[in-house]
Amino acid sequence: MGDNIKMKKSTNRNRYTFGLGTIGRDMLYTMVSMYLLFYLTDILNLPDSVMWWMTGALTILRIFDAVNDPIMGFLVDNTHTRFGKFKPWIVIGGIIGGILTVLLFFDFGLSGAGYIAMFVIIYLLWDLTYGANDIAYWSMLPSLTLDQKEREKTGSFARICANIGLFSVVVGILPVTNALGGDKRAWHITIIAIVLITWAFLCFTVFGVKEDKSIHVKQESTSLREMFRILFQNDQLLFTAISMALFMIGYCTTTSFGVYYFKYAYKEEGMYSVFAAILGVSQLTALAFFPLFSKKFSRKNLYAFATVFVVVGYMIFFFAPMNMIFIGAAGIFIFVGQAFIQLLMLMFLTDTVEYGQWKLGRRNESITFSIQPFINKIGGAIANGIVGATLIISGINSAATPSDVTESGLLIMKLSMLILPLFFIVVGYIIYRKKFKIDKQMYDKIIADLAARGDIQK
Repeated sequence: MGDNIKMKKSTNRNRYTFGLGTIGRDMLYTMVSMYLLFYLTDILNLPDSVMWWMTGALTILRIFDAVNDPIMGFLVDNTHTRFGKFKPWIVIGGIIGGILTVLLFFDFGLSGAGYIAMFVIIYLLWDLTYGANDIAYWSMLPSLTLDQKEREKTGSFARICANIGLFSVVVGILPVTNALGGDKRAWHITIIAIVLITWAFLCFTVFGVKEDKSIHVKQESTSLREMFRILFQNDQLLFTAISMALFMIGYCTTTSFGVYYFKYAYKEEGMYSVFAAILGVSQLTALAFFPLFSKKFSRKNLYAFATVFVVVGYMIFFFAPMNMIFIGAAGIFIFVGQAFIQLLMLMFLTDTVEYGQWKLGRRNESITFSIQPFINKIGGAIANGIVGATLIISGINSAATPSDVTESGLLIMKLSMLILPLFFIVVGYIIYRKKFKIDKQMYDKIIADLAARGDIQK
């Protein structure tokens, strides 16, 4: 009885301290992934000639660095310290990444080629350090428990915290920066505050989480050759990665257009924060209720339900008049569905750790979870390219006022924001439906086989 109570307390502590650690991280990531482009176009007011270079540079940098994420996962998996293999990288990536985030929002009085060169160097270093933090953070999840339902609870709370971080920025960025003057200084103050918040919340995870040592497997260091074997011979990881990538391309593209849509199409920038608040509450509510739905429905059925919600939402949004009732309703459909899909993807990825151990004989959490930032960066890179090119081609970047954007320019934005992302998300679902096979029955068999082989302790 005493051991059960102690185990329950440890499980609850891990659930909350692990989840709280990502609130600030997602605030920081949201600033870079969603608002760095807006900062370049609408605060620094970079001309089209420079923005073409910046769009290309950002796209190439994110793809290039995404390729490095498995290498970072390799480094984490081969880390052996008295603090474990995850926490040192969480701390190092968090501190250095925070400093580099601040530098991204400074132009240091440079312009033209000088500014582009400086930006490229800082952004590349930021990607590397944030990637180290992100891989180490999420790859810690499979080391906390083998129980699928407990993983869903922990993952659900972590996604709730991540979305609190995300939507606190989405809702507050324009009101806060405008209240501070709406200029470069206002954005500098805001980004410094967010970095400090990030460091504070990371302390919950660093000092609060205790890993389940019985899950760990004694094995030799992973070689580079074995790393590629893990990535390409774990077929369930591969199909999960493809589905996640397609979803993230669509998700990042839509969200990156948000502030531009309300400024140039809706023509009332202030309503962006109202819309974001509606979506934030919807997504957080969906994540909070996910464990209840998961008790009654299989993950496959939940993914189908979520995809239908997303499709309905996109269709309503595309054809809706400029009325917040219709647009808000469409947003609720989209973001409730997306909340479920994001959490399901995290669970699919988590379960491929044991699948890989079962199939290939090695347990490599960090190499497996390096796929997540890899996918996020690929999705962000392609989305950034779509958004940047659309803003230039549609005339939005060169428009002095919202009324200067033509109807055809607005249509181009809506097609890129709504129809193209929908295509990616639906294709991702189809691939999952046809190729992913780890259901509860198969997972239970995997755990039983691993226990029988002595690879894990149940």
